[in-house]
Amino acid sequence: MNSMYPKKAPPLKSPAKTQPTVTVPPRGRRIQVRRSGIHGKGVFALLPIAEGETIIEYTGKVITWKQAQKLPPHIPDEPNHTFFFHIDDKHVIDGNDGGSAAKWINHACGPNCEADETDDGRVFIKALRDIEPGEELNYDYGLILEGRQTKKTEKEFGCHCGTPECRGTMLAGKKKKKKKSKKK
Repeated sequence: MNSMYPKKAPPLKSPAKTQPTVTVPPRGRRIQVRRSGIHGKGVFALLPIAEGETIIEYTGKVITWKQAQKLPPHIPDEPNHTFFFHIDDKHVIDGNDGGSAAKWINHACGPNCEADETDDGRVFIKALRDIEPGEELNYDYGLILEGRQTKKTEKEFGCHCGTPECRGTMLAGKKKKKKKSKKK
């Protein structure tokens, strides 16, 4: 009986020792968004990234703070979670509107990256140290809120980075007052 469909091929016999699976990233692709152990999604290195290397630009629609405050939360169940990146006193980049994978980079108190802001309002994520394939990218958000920083607000912006430097919050560290030296 003739058929339009090919016959099922016999199963291949596997060798005694299997070779490890090596995932080769597509040409030019150095990072990937996937599930994170820190929070939701994260960005991970697919290839080695050298210290000082620019990894990605934080992009999105540039809007005013006033416009940003009128928008509904990016994640309704987490009203303090946004994809806004402060660029000056009047503007933010809304990474949720046309943004790059950079919007998924999580916070860490002991980061391996930093946000480098240019004079023209662009933001680039750069490596603070060498980053190995499989490592999650992160930078210190250093969030600054208007008003008094309380234990309650610190908890609302809780950090789960797990680094030895973890301060328990994504809010900027409190500035320590310098002791005045007494002159004799």
